[in-house]
Amino acid sequence: MQFASVRLITADLTRLVQFYEQVTGQPATQYTPDFAELHTPGATLAIGSTRTLQLFGGAHVASPASNHSAIIEFRVADVDADYQRLADSLREALVQAPTTMPWGNRSLLFRDPDGNLVNFFTPVTPEAQQRFAR
Repeated sequence: MQFASVRLITADLTRLVQFYEQVTGQPATQYTPDFAELHTPGATLAIGSTRTLQLFGGAHVASPASNHSAIIEFRVADVDADYQRLADSLREALVQAPTTMPWGNRSLLFRDPDGNLVNFFTPVTPEAQQRFAR
């Protein structure tokens, strides 16, 4: 089994796609007006409009902008450099400036336009770097 993607459901696909393109510096592929994907080497971030919920059984299946338990994480080469690059645009969305966590990752935590938590992190201790050396 291979983990393939996380899909966010949103009421404003264009806004969320543009946000993730900006923060990651990578282009998304928009397949339809209701569905886009941002591909990374490790996994894919899929973004679907609320209209796609009809294909999964109806609007009751998921609720946009209501996540209170998941964090979308991106391993980056230099979290401090990304923070400097994004500081102005993340001002209102910033949850925590880069901080070294007890498990050895330096993490930047912020919210996307729908309120989902996003973590950019860089392994900084030898132990953390070894965990990601695969």
